[in-house]
Amino acid sequence: MKFGAIIIGDEILSGKRQDKHMSKVIESLSSRGLELGWAHYLGDDTPLITATLKRTLTLPDVVFSFGGIGATPDDHTRQCAAAAAGVELQLHPDAESEIRARFIDDPKGVTPQRLEMGTFPVGSKIIPNPFNRIPGFNFGNIYFLPGFPQMAWPMMQWVLDTYYSHLFDAGRIGEAAIIVREAGESLLIDLMKAVQGKYPALKIFSLPRVQPERFIELGARGDPGQVAAAMVALKQGVTEMNFPWTDAPVFGK
Repeated sequence: MKFGAIIIGDEILSGKRQDKHMSKVIESLSSRGLELGWAHYLGDDTPLITATLKRTLTLPDVVFSFGGIGATPDDHTRQCAAAAAGVELQLHPDAESEIRARFIDDPKGVTPQRLEMGTFPVGSKIIPNPFNRIPGFNFGNIYFLPGFPQMAWPMMQWVLDTYYSHLFDAGRIGEAAIIVREAGESLLIDLMKAVQGKYPALKIFSLPRVQPERFIELGARGDPGQVAAAMVALKQGVTEMNFPWTDAPVFGK
């Protein structure tokens, strides 16, 4: 099963705000032994959002969508999700209950605009929001979350822990690498192909760097046991080519 992310908002594409969602998705998945398979960034473009969601609803992947579920005129995600699914929008009774509970001491705070934020595609389930009780929603394989990190991230983790804990396998994915100096990337291609052929389930990778120092990070990612064996082969191959190398820092440390 793959996990995907859709991050929506003109403010991200214009550079007015820097996206922080993707790194948090990667961190949250990785700590549970899972991986992010893909990500899309979209502006506040109704046809594009609708087309993307329609295509995404046909996938077997689990997808988190961030942003655009408010009630202001530039928030289109709820409407696009309904159009993509071919259903109507409707005030969700559980969302209404959450919103009314949020303002139980101030009934006048339950405005039509706030109730509008509980209007989801028919057939949706709510995602509780521990920050202010204005929920997100789930339709099909997509989990729709607010754009605000302080709301979205606990909601995403609740979804993972509630629905996908059976997939958790911390430590399932290993990664190791070496720093190779004095070698052009093209000189390592045959070695990489040979190791990849021997360990097809792994991802053998190279990451060149030119500043502040020129070197290549050469490594393997996947099953920890196979990673260890593949690294032995990579180190042996680099040594035989007389290129100096050192162990790379452990990713995430």
